[in-house]
Amino acid sequence: MTSDQYAVAVPFYDLWHEDGHVPEIREKLPPLLKGSVLEIGAGTGLVTELIADTTDGEVFALEPSLGMRSVLLSRLARRRDLLERVTVLPYGALDVDLDEPVDLIVMIAVLYAIDDRETLWATLARQLVPGGRLVFNFTERPAPAPGDEAELGSYRVGRHTYELWGRTLDVEGERVSARFRYLVRHKGVVISEDVVDTVTHRPSGDTLRAELTEAGFTPEEAPEGLLVWRLAK
Repeated sequence: MTSDQYAVAVPFYDLWHEDGHVPEIREKLPPLLKGSVLEIGAGTGLVTELIADTTDGEVFALEPSLGMRSVLLSRLARRRDLLERVTVLPYGALDVDLDEPVDLIVMIAVLYAIDDRETLWATLARQLVPGGRLVFNFTERPAPAPGDEAELGSYRVGRHTYELWGRTLDVEGERVSARFRYLVRHKGVVISEDVVDTVTHRPSGDTLRAELTEAGFTPEEAPEGLLVWRLAK
């Protein structure tokens, strides 16, 4: 049995992310992709496919959500050329333990979901070869303020409209509680609705720099919106 807290988001995932950070990632990430790659939080495979198409190395796509993983595997199934090189791992970021270390770790739209970053950095360091790199997206912004619900996205699919709504419930330090509603409408009438409460963690840039330095990483130049940290040799 599995408890998949992301299941209700799966039908909305590609619609929302193709309208969000993914196009920018497709532009900025490829020059950083070399060798073998571990992707943390692969989701439905939007970035996984980009990674596999850019590097000739082996790719490990880590995704704990059964719903997300199912779409990812379906995406790979239509790409027979990738089936030999992409391994899908059903783990969370703190549980990964590869057979051998990789050259690069990519973590897109995942950082905020993890509260135990001390364990995260140590775990990821063990998956990298000496001198390997960690790449993730990060933009420092003011903490959101609790307020009214707002529409985050609306997408027409045939005769239905898929809507994503969200509101911040509470902010305490870097901990942010929020509520999301996933709606499907037909002729304006709601025919499907799911509500999910989430907790994310939004560290400052200074906090991340201190943590990664302590974990044995050093910063390198990176495109705007991405951070690159290299593990000591």
